Amino acid sequence: MDAIIRLENIFFRYGDVEAIRDVTLTLPAGIFGLLGPNGAGKTTLMKLLLGFLQPDSGSGEIMGQALGEKRKSLRRAIGYMPESDCLVPGLDAVSLTAYLGELSGMPRQEAMKRAHDVLYYVGLEESRYRQVETYSTGMKQRLKLAQALVHDPRLLLLDEPTSGMDPAGRKEMLELIRDIARKESMNIILSSHLLPDIESTCRQVVIMNRGRIAAEESIAGLKKDRRNVFEIRVVGGAGFFAALAASGWQAEEKDQGLFQVMPPEGTEPAALFRAAREHGAQIRHFRQSRTSLEDAFMDVIRGSDGN
Repeated sequence: MDAIIRLENIFFRYGDVEAIRDVTLTLPAGIFGLLGPNGAGKTTLMKLLLGFLQPDSGSGEIMGQALGEKRKSLRRAIGYMPESDCLVPGLDAVSLTAYLGELSGMPRQEAMKRAHDVLYYVGLEESRYRQVETYSTGMKQRLKLAQALVHDPRLLLLDEPTSGMDPAGRKEMLELIRDIARKESMNIILSSHLLPDIESTCRQVVIMNRGRIAAEESIAGLKKDRRNVFEIRVVGGAGFFAALAASGWQAEEKDQGLFQVMPPEGTEPAALFRAAREHGAQIRHFRQSRTSLEDAFMDVIRGSDGN
């Protein structure tokens, strides 16, 4: 099978609000980051993939099954970690995880055994008999991951998996996701507004904006060289940056003493060194700037907005 997910011209509306607009997308096996500002349509897209919502128009396939058909069998092949809580008060972690495994079609004994295994895997082995309402936010996130894994799905949908976690817990969660991704039978779509999370786990990203696919690209491809932007560090030359501004250069301090400069159109970088010499400045660091993922993300969003 060439593609895990194939969507063609998908539209979906909440009343008069068009949440998904003409989405066409083909994703092969692997791990993909799903990025976009609030309201971009990321969670709606996940719910369409799960069959919780039906598209108003368009067609698609998930792991060879038509979108919207055989939803029960399809959900057995998909693990879903929602952003909001999906935990049932009054149950301990192992009972809840086993019960959700049974709902996915597993025999009771197998579901219970598998529940113990995945709770150990996510680091909750010592807390698995505690009731879930006594869990901290980080523990709840781990439990949500465990219930998504209990039935050994082929496709894992993770919606803000590090939400509310402290730095140490967030690091451990990302390590778990990377470990899961190394298992060739598991495909992952990771939705997050935290760009470092995406960058540390994924090589490919899909960026959504206003219900549309704004970009589908490798992170390396997005973070390409910016040919007309340079990073410099300068010592001395009090009037150096004022002279640059007067000549049409743009300069922005990105870090303490590190500036990003962009020449006006048609100006060669050598003009920068001539200006430094004229104003007694020493350029101690000079290199072509590379786009950060945040810069690339904002460029894509501005481009898709027509701004």
